[in-house]
Amino acid sequence: MAKKSEAVLVLGATGQQGGATARALLKDGWRVRALVRDPSSAKARALEAAGVELVRGDMGDRASLDRAVAGAYGVFSIQPSSGQQHYGVTDDDEVRFGMDIADAAKAAGVDHFVYTSVLGLRSGTGVGHFESKWRIEEHVRASGLRATIVRPGTFMELLLVPNFGLTPRGLQFFMRPDQPMQFIAGEDIGVLTARVFADPRTYVGTTLGLAGDSLTGKQLAEKISRATGTSISYARFPPEVLAQSPMLHKLVKMLDEERVIGNADIPALRRLAPDLLTFDAWLERGGAAAIRERFAA
Repeated sequence: MAKKSEAVLVLGATGQQGGATARALLKDGWRVRALVRDPSSAKARALEAAGVELVRGDMGDRASLDRAVAGAYGVFSIQPSSGQQHYGVTDDDEVRFGMDIADAAKAAGVDHFVYTSVLGLRSGTGVGHFESKWRIEEHVRASGLRATIVRPGTFMELLLVPNFGLTPRGLQFFMRPDQPMQFIAGEDIGVLTARVFADPRTYVGTTLGLAGDSLTGKQLAEKISRATGTSISYARFPPEVLAQSPMLHKLVKMLDEERVIGNADIPALRRLAPDLLTFDAWLERGGAAAIRERFAA
């Protein structure tokens, strides 16, 4: 049984998924511990002010991982990847980080290990930072850990990334205009993960897809247009853009071949977390205002 008097170690707590998970766990009454490289940074100090215990360490330093997991009830595991170029890590780095924290958790006798991957993941995608997550998943499954793998869908916040396809003239994204894709608000990853930690009897040994809405490209553009008062059109990334990015080309190809698909059970997730955001709700809660700021800039 989950014991909220014990601590959950959250990796990546200064980032989007880890931060959302730390906030949701705190709200649900858990003790939260965060591995941080620099406890004096503004983001780390904000965590500490919210009640998070800080442990100095680095994902590349196994000894610091061992110190961080000592006495913890649970671990939320996320690693930087080559898909996040500003982190400067390789696919092999990601795998090593993911395996090391799983091994440290196993050695420490952690009761519940939650690894966050990517929705619809299968082997053989040919996309480096998908293959690295598959290798970590396989290691977690083979480790003997009491573990849950969560697989979030496409972040709604991805639409806010500069130069990623959204302009006042239109939206370009991965899917065909009539092709659905599953999305989730970043904050809801934390909410759902906290529910997983609260119910190990149900979720240990399972893989859970996470999404809050399913939308076609055309529906995305329509909803953004309505919420922002700016009429935009939708088109898939054009061939010339795909030609410049082998990764985007592979992702689009996988979508068309249904080798990576959104398979989260959204009605079941909404029963687990009734306030799970739809895309309309995300726009209303601040997404539309952020998009308008992007358009103004």
